[in-house]
Amino acid sequence: MKKKRKSVSYAKWGYIFILPFFITYLIFSLIPLVDTVRFSFFEYYRSGIKQIGPNFVGGANYAELLKSDMITYGKNTLILWVIGFIPQIVVALVLANWFTDARLKIHKLQFFKVVIYLPNLIMASAFALLFFTLFSNSGPVNSILQSMGVISKPIDFMGSVFGTRSLIGFMNFLMWFGNTTIMLMAAVMGISTEVFEAADLDGCNALQRFFYITLPSIRPILAYTLITSIIGGLQMFDVPQILTNGQGNPDRTSMTLIMFLNNHLKSKNYGMAGTLSVYLFIVSAILCFIVYRMTNDSDPDGSKAAAKRAAKEARRKKKEAAK
Repeated sequence: MKKKRKSVSYAKWGYIFILPFFITYLIFSLIPLVDTVRFSFFEYYRSGIKQIGPNFVGGANYAELLKSDMITYGKNTLILWVIGFIPQIVVALVLANWFTDARLKIHKLQFFKVVIYLPNLIMASAFALLFFTLFSNSGPVNSILQSMGVISKPIDFMGSVFGTRSLIGFMNFLMWFGNTTIMLMAAVMGISTEVFEAADLDGCNALQRFFYITLPSIRPILAYTLITSIIGGLQMFDVPQILTNGQGNPDRTSMTLIMFLNNHLKSKNYGMAGTLSVYLFIVSAILCFIVYRMTNDSDPDGSKAAAKRAAKEARRKKKEAAK
């Protein structure tokens, strides 16, 4: 009799290989997350050399934080994100569409990819210090404008709300538009060329190709880009922190939520810091869910819409027949 071969199960090796990830996630992410939520319900801070708490206070931290300037700092964060993200997504879409258009026959494409991605490799701290030097009252920008006769006295870029916010938004745009362009280029290149050829045969112009073919086809990547950008915007810290020396000047109009959180951590107020972290988590989840629902196409082939129209038509005919 032939001996039956013993079947070998490789499933356990898969679990063994992914076990380090789950251990790392548990230690460095899940446990700190749970601990942050726990701290949000406690009074826990340092007053001089005396440590207060942790004393359970329930939702008192949440109520107190709502009475603070958190809403104002949230508006600041939103404004700074919009200033940087809108030009970022517009420029990235235009460049991705140009670089992937076979009719333009752009040469040295790899070179352009490297050039537009280079700012993403520069540290945000270095970027902020560079712009602080360039746009200071005695910096090169003011010196050049004065030597050209454009201005008579230096412009205090960082002394005005518009100037400071514009610089922060411009820096965020420069740092991230290259990364967004590369992702959108990959998405556009994934669209079948036959679709574009059929559109050309039907007489579609460039705008029609872009709005009716390209944009709907790259919707999942656009959703991913928007969601990650929202999360990154809510976590905006390094650029405004360095540019304004942590003060959010002028008049705290550049103070972001993470800068506000950092102030609580510096003062050892862990209860309020945990509460603000929970608020940020909730806001991020809500915004990402809204974006996902707005950009997710649950009826790509139109079958659900056709079924609804058919059902509506059937009900209408039924009512007419009853009359």
